Amino acid sequence: MTQVINIHWQESNQAKAAIWQSAANNKPPKKIQVIDDTLKADAAYKLVCEGTALLWRGDFQNAKHMAQAISRRIDNRDLKPKARNKRNKAEKAGLEVQPKDLFHLYRKSQIERARTLGMLLVELTADYRLPYHRAPDIAAACEHAYGKSVSHQSCLVSLREILGIIGAYEWHKKGVAIAPLAANITPSYGVYSPVRGEYLTLVNTAPLNQVEVAFDIGTGTGVIAAILAKRGVKKIIATDLASRALVCAKHNIQKLGYANQVQILSADLFPPVSAGLADLIVCNPPWLPAKANSAIEQAVYDPDSQMLKGFLAGVKNYLAINGEAWLILSDFATHLALRSADELQQWIVDAGLTVVEKLDIAPQHGKASNPADPLHQARSKEVTSLYRLRVV
Repeated sequence: MTQVINIHWQESNQAKAAIWQSAANNKPPKKIQVIDDTLKADAAYKLVCEGTALLWRGDFQNAKHMAQAISRRIDNRDLKPKARNKRNKAEKAGLEVQPKDLFHLYRKSQIERARTLGMLLVELTADYRLPYHRAPDIAAACEHAYGKSVSHQSCLVSLREILGIIGAYEWHKKGVAIAPLAANITPSYGVYSPVRGEYLTLVNTAPLNQVEVAFDIGTGTGVIAAILAKRGVKKIIATDLASRALVCAKHNIQKLGYANQVQILSADLFPPVSAGLADLIVCNPPWLPAKANSAIEQAVYDPDSQMLKGFLAGVKNYLAINGEAWLILSDFATHLALRSADELQQWIVDAGLTVVEKLDIAPQHGKASNPADPLHQARSKEVTSLYRLRVV
């Protein structure tokens, strides 16, 4: 059960209290100042950088404008000039800037940006209303993200989180088109959306050799399980640890009409032994070995490659005779010098596996061709691969 954290502040010479709400489990701010649209953006930016949270009182659309103004000021001090200065200094010294250094600068700036923007707060009533002029009705979006309200107290939440909830709910209603399914997947708040879907082409085209039972490890939205079901796999067990992902995957599988083929289970990697062995086990682990700072980032960042190594080390124990494991992985981490190709190959060998085929596809997202991206040098070389693995 999530612990209820109360937050206190002074407003109009009165002591106020509310529940602190943070889907990312961020700690409540120690200092809160009530502001409205009379405060200049420069002053607001200075306060949040100093660690003072700003509780907005005023027009909601103006709150969004304030957030945008703070965001622009972050951009002016952010990674790009730092990375450029570091690169220029290195070039003058005849040195080459290491991709790992640029990545760590990038992550540091991302984390600091999220922290700073998260210091602009709004109040949310117990029935999920924003008590502001020109505020949208977000009750359905909040119920989608937080569940039905069981509290009688209002809460304070960052405007950044509220805007994320609104955006996620719109994606949930609209859905994401998945070409191999000829249908939409509906992502949920806190569950990684398959908007970057080139890896799904690999799943849809890799050869299936008499697969009766398949496991989808870390299913997320359930999109891989759905593609396997559409390709004719009769029984698929899809696992995940995140409760949001389990709910999301069940929704998608039912909506697509594959509930008779796909079973969704809560499990840390592999299903229980009672599930038996699989002819095919698929895993698309997070691609970068770094710390995640929110639930949604856990789909991208895997500290010390724990999920990747856990999958490789255990998968042969769950494979039927002549079964295959499909590992879907980008080499982005290799180009960032966060993990070497030799390390990955050694983990495969140590797990008693061998690569029978490696299917590659180039990224199709905008960042791969954007030279202004701080990590463009690595992104431009990135390849996503599906490794077909078998037991030696």
